[in-house]
Amino acid sequence: MVEEAGRPARMADVARLAGVSVQTVSRVVNGYPHVRAPVRQRVNEAIAQLRYRPNTVARALATSRSMHLGVITYALSVTSPSRALFGVSEEARSFGYSTDLVTLDDVSTGSLRAALAILAEDAVDGVVLLAPMVGAARALGGLELPMPVVSFEQGGSGAHHAVALDEVYAAQLATRYLLELGHRTVHLVRGPDAWMATEARETGWRRELALAGRPAPEPVRCADWGVASGYRAGLELAGRGDVTAALVSNDAMSLGVYKALAESGLRVPDDVSVVGFDDVPEAAYYMPPLTTVRLDFVAAGRSALRRLLQVLGVDVPGAVGPPLPELVVRESAGPPPSR
Repeated sequence: MVEEAGRPARMADVARLAGVSVQTVSRVVNGYPHVRAPVRQRVNEAIAQLRYRPNTVARALATSRSMHLGVITYALSVTSPSRALFGVSEEARSFGYSTDLVTLDDVSTGSLRAALAILAEDAVDGVVLLAPMVGAARALGGLELPMPVVSFEQGGSGAHHAVALDEVYAAQLATRYLLELGHRTVHLVRGPDAWMATEARETGWRRELALAGRPAPEPVRCADWGVASGYRAGLELAGRGDVTAALVSNDAMSLGVYKALAESGLRVPDDVSVVGFDDVPEAAYYMPPLTTVRLDFVAAGRSALRRLLQVLGVDVPGAVGPPLPELVVRESAGPPPSR
């Protein structure tokens, strides 16, 4: 096949050379997963041979879309929004969309309204909100939205366009595991106020203890998600004298709990079993390796982006929802001491 002189290759030219439909070429170009490997290879070879370059401007005109999405984030130093952001960005790119990032200083209605106004000026097709805070969900519900918005949530606010990790179930899973090891009850190291994850994890912990007919000790409260907060919480747990099992609201705080217990003469898991949340890459290398609940924030970010595309009317093949939490059993939890 010979191109017309001076005319760049078109998608129809690629389809003709590869012996497939224009729709199949579009799926390959936009990174859709459900294309057979031999077909994908044939299309890619035709793209290379014709030196075809997708025309994003033409695509935007044809679909009445800018092919541009907004992302609003808060507290990127925290594991969940930062890893979810990676998932959003990667999934957007695979569908041929670019992203515009706006970071919030706080989650007030005014801040959120200003962020949406900035993105509206940039003519984005829609927005993913990565601010899993109780206040953000409340603020979003009180706004007139200039474009579709899908929010990433931890525990969930019941919002219509939201993708939520089931963190209540995650906490139940971890609490049940410790009770089944023989512990009379489980102490909670609670995350900071105002976070959806904090409330959801405490709810799941309380629910599982209630189902088992076990007492719920007063949670140890932390001001932030950091290691130092976990260390202070660990000192408080050690001072209680009756703690054999602790559910710690994230893996970073679990590391602080380890240090405080060791300084107090208590061993993990011989004296106190510890279970964390998030399954950060370092958790497998703690001493001892940390039993924790794996929450796939990257997959949740991808799911939020796919949900937004569905709202925009884009054909999104495959599952949209994030995976369920999974307990990763390592060496930091065991039966209670015999004393």
